[in-house]
Amino acid sequence: MRIAVYQARTGIDPAANADALAGAIAEAAAGGAAMLFTPEMSGLLDRDRERAAPHYRREADDPLLARVREAARRHGIWVELGSLALLAEEGDRLVNRSFLIDDRGAIRARYDKMHLFDVDLPTGESWRESASFAAGDAPVLADSPLGPIGLSICYDLRFSALYARLSEAGAALLSIPAAFTVPTGEAHWHVLLRARAIEAEAFVVAAAQGGNHEDGRATYGHSLVVDPWGRVLLDMGKDSPALGFADLDMAMLGDVRTRLPVLAHRRIIPEPVRQ
Repeated sequence: MRIAVYQARTGIDPAANADALAGAIAEAAAGGAAMLFTPEMSGLLDRDRERAAPHYRREADDPLLARVREAARRHGIWVELGSLALLAEEGDRLVNRSFLIDDRGAIRARYDKMHLFDVDLPTGESWRESASFAAGDAPVLADSPLGPIGLSICYDLRFSALYARLSEAGAALLSIPAAFTVPTGEAHWHVLLRARAIEAEAFVVAAAQGGNHEDGRATYGHSLVVDPWGRVLLDMGKDSPALGFADLDMAMLGDVRTRLPVLAHRRIIPEPVRQ
């Protein structure tokens, strides 16, 4: 099964970002992909909250989401839209929401990022996602032509329990769209993604933001596709924007899980006994 991965350098103009996404969808379909994966914050990446605020919409009113759905329908391709910043259905908080869109343009699943990125890095970078965003409260698994897909977003990657639950529920593929910072990407990106694939015995697709953005931030790039044995099938490096392709042999899921049946051996771990 062929997939496409869009590595973006999303900017501060949603209309320009929508044009880029529509172009990537057309190119992915022309390249024979059954599904396109895009990064976290595919619609807008702007750390200036005052400048960004007029662009935020509720899901039903978001023009970029509508544009992506129409492009998916027109070109007959599924799209895992990594995430958009949207106004929550109630109140004035935002949600960081991922969408699985089918080849008719219908939304098959949505997931709100559960783990919010609140950190102070040694480089002096400080991020407080919880200052604007509300966290999601449940994992999401959705059926697709690739089999069941477990949805997650960026910082979720560091919380292995989430992926354990998704693999126990039957995930064949884990989608981990991201906008990783350069310091954390250099230190942890590859090893964490390969670990999640190995632990879950599932494919991992991680579409990433990459490069120097209009709002002044820099992201790591290196969109990856990893197979259930932990082998990297695609590493897109630092160049953005770019489109890459990978061919997934879904039959190897059964082979890996038979050779090393860790999912069958996994036990519920009780509270540790303190001695």
